[in-house]
Amino acid sequence: MNTIGGGFFLLILFFTTCMDLFSSFWPWYVCGPLIGLYVPAMYLLLNKHFGISSTFRDICAACVGPKADYFRYNWRDNRWRLLFVAGIVIGGFLSHETMTTPAESQISAHTLKELSLLGVHDFSTMIPQDLFSWKNLASVQGFILIIVGGFLVGFGTRYAEGCTSGHSIHGIATFQLASIAATICFFVGGLFTTHVLLPLILQP
Repeated sequence: MNTIGGGFFLLILFFTTCMDLFSSFWPWYVCGPLIGLYVPAMYLLLNKHFGISSTFRDICAACVGPKADYFRYNWRDNRWRLLFVAGIVIGGFLSHETMTTPAESQISAHTLKELSLLGVHDFSTMIPQDLFSWKNLASVQGFILIIVGGFLVGFGTRYAEGCTSGHSIHGIATFQLASIAATICFFVGGLFTTHVLLPLILQP
């Protein structure tokens, strides 16, 4: 009876610890190394390349089938990628439901001030509702940010043959020059969008 009671106590302690662990943001010095170690882990355990955008091709191949040459391959060989993306979706949902203190995201005071000057004031969630919401989708600003922005992300990912995870994490870790160039362009494009395009789109 004592053994059963002790095991039950350890089980409760385990789940309580997990809830505490996953209900708060992890510091960069923990997340950074974990992301970096994921690349050699993929090689050692699965002998696979890390990437996210290729999963969209797998999904389309599963839905469309051999109707297009680009999707004529055995997508079932990449089912591990679908499971990986499913984990991302589940993890994102759980973090949204459990992390109820957006202030922990530590957005800098300067960023908050600059966004406020551009008319962004609702920081009650991880994503500003002033920008990304169904209501804002009907506006010109929302259409540009959500629809046009989403198209450019998808087009750029296909054109560059990889996304930020594939190029910036896996590609740089394996010393691929194309990935280094792509990552530099990611940052340059991000800075240009932040300091030039975003103020033009959100100008009051």
